[in-house]
Amino acid sequence: MKSYSRLCALIFGLTMTVLCIVIAVETLLRKVFNHSLAGVDELSGYAIAIGAPLCFAVAAIEQSHIRINLFYIRLPKTLKIILNVASAILLTVLAVYLTVFTYRTVNETNLFGSIAQTPWMTPLIWPQSIWLISMLVFAGATVFLLFRLGLLLSKRKFDQVLSEYGPDAVEDELATELSDLESRK
Repeated sequence: MKSYSRLCALIFGLTMTVLCIVIAVETLLRKVFNHSLAGVDELSGYAIAIGAPLCFAVAAIEQSHIRINLFYIRLPKTLKIILNVASAILLTVLAVYLTVFTYRTVNETNLFGSIAQTPWMTPLIWPQSIWLISMLVFAGATVFLLFRLGLLLSKRKFDQVLSEYGPDAVEDELATELSDLESRK
């Protein structure tokens, strides 16, 4: 799953880098030559729509989504496991719901042959199809993680469930941050 996460992060990073370059070129063209590429804002919207689900997949795989540990750390082990299971189920339900919504949107776009109301007049089926693929990546990650969680529970590997699906302890987060800081020096 780590390579899946890295690939998602790499695609998102490259997409945002290209977007930044295009925005910089657009800005220079406007300021220096009084000319616009017309449609960079459209491209930005597509990049965010495609990139967001990739980031969601990375957050799900790396267990880096925001959690409030104030009460969690004081809960008994059984309740922590129940909360982790509920979290995995709800995240999967959300991912699948968003994917179904995206599929319906793409299907409707295809049915009507919709085009963007912008200077580029982009057939919306192109960016929306990539958006759907991106949503499938997110949903696939959450379904896989939920399936893995089910296997761990069926084997009664509760400590592994807590370590893989629960939030890091404050000490672990601090150690990770200090390690990252040290590696950047």
